[in-house]
Amino acid sequence: MSIFRHACFETSIAKPSALPPGDGPEIAFAGRSNAGKSSAINTLANHTRLAYVSKTPGRTQLLNFFRLPCGARLVDLPGYGYAAVPEKIRRQWQGLIEDYLKTRANLVGLVLMMDARRPLTTLDRQMIGWFTPSARPIHILLTKSDKLSRGAAQAALLEARAALAQYPPGARLTVQLFSSLARTGIEECEREVGTWLESAPVAQ
Repeated sequence: MSIFRHACFETSIAKPSALPPGDGPEIAFAGRSNAGKSSAINTLANHTRLAYVSKTPGRTQLLNFFRLPCGARLVDLPGYGYAAVPEKIRRQWQGLIEDYLKTRANLVGLVLMMDARRPLTTLDRQMIGWFTPSARPIHILLTKSDKLSRGAAQAALLEARAALAQYPPGARLTVQLFSSLARTGIEECEREVGTWLESAPVAQ
């Protein structure tokens, strides 16, 4: 059975003190604004409007929690890097994201979205740098791969793998191609995230 299908919205929070109880493993989804994060979540969940999709970057302003059928949660983080967001709000989002990624004990891994045409930007690398010290895995989805030819998409994947290989040996980094429009890469993502859930501690 699909890990993400039949996900249900649970709650949204704007500050760390409002986090729900850590009563199950959580998988965070992050990415630059307009990297296709909401579309990827909807595709994985086979739901047209589970996560809000907008042509205007920066619309996800909260941590949104979705309960999965297996009891785990999918956590949709605010998109980062949208310059038109006021600096005060941008700092607030950054603090919320960083606090969650660094301190949430039941967080088992991060799915990081990057546009296949512009992967591993400075902010993407900053996100990787924040998270890798936790020793938890990061699985990168190179989204919108349908906008590239097959050869160009494979080249982008190989280049991303080579870039990730430069990180320290302890960094748990994997990467794949993904397209919400073509609905490709769903099974590969589920297989990877499934291994995280299999090894997650059982909630007491």
